[in-house]
Amino acid sequence: MIFKIVILSLLLVVLVSLGSALAAMTKGDKSDKMIKALSWRIGLSVGIFILLLIGQAMGFITPHGLT
Repeated sequence: MIFKIVILSLLLVVLVSLGSALAAMTKGDKSDKMIKALSWRIGLSVGIFILLLIGQAMGFITPHGLT
């Protein structure tokens, strides 16, 4: 259960980072703030993907059929 909470909270941080980059872009401010926010988003997304792979390998996440 904790694993799922960690993944969901990281997804929330990704959305906040994406919103921060959007706010910087709509202001017409293509500064370091937008670049850092997008870099964080990419890094966190890769981290979530790796965590999901580890979680499946260790049995925290079990796949199920589409029935």
